[in-house]
Amino acid sequence: MPSSVYEKTLIRKGFKLIAGVDEVGRGPLAGPLVAAAVILPADQAIKGIDDSKKLSPAQREKLFVKINAKAVAVGIGIAGHLEVDRLNVGKANRLAMERAVARLKVKPDFLLLDGGRYRIDLPLPQRGITAGDAKCTSIAAASIVAKVVRDKMMRKYHRIFPRYRFDRHKGYGTREHLRLLRRHGPSPIHRFSFRPVSVLH
Repeated sequence: MPSSVYEKTLIRKGFKLIAGVDEVGRGPLAGPLVAAAVILPADQAIKGIDDSKKLSPAQREKLFVKINAKAVAVGIGIAGHLEVDRLNVGKANRLAMERAVARLKVKPDFLLLDGGRYRIDLPLPQRGITAGDAKCTSIAAASIVAKVVRDKMMRKYHRIFPRYRFDRHKGYGTREHLRLLRRHGPSPIHRFSFRPVSVLH
């Protein structure tokens, strides 16, 4: 389970508002990349927080509500599929993270980022943590928020483009998605810089 050891170490060094930052949606063939920044209260633990990939959809939804209720601040940043195509996924990832931090209602004084060598272009002290969503509580909370928000967006896209079944695979390259992509060709929200979408375009 993730722990608060990273946040507690920074608090002892004098930092007060520590934001965990994570994203979901680097790998899908369709849809946006969504990042979240979460500042958790230092004196109030939220039970059950874990890497979003290890939680069921129902668990994520419950924790999403708790995190939004108890967090000092939550920010969401989105890089759309067109930005992913134009910038490349790495730059779009950083952009989404920067937007998430910028949308926090209070300014953090330290950022904990998922990814060992990750840095974003903001004038704030920051540290990247390899597999941070499995180790650090605030990053894990950000991973939950980002995942729930992105899944909700993909369910809305399913209502617009029902034949692709975005509600089931959320844009990831599953066998079902690839079969539907070959049958129907790309939708307007597919990432045309990604294979096999680029081949089918």
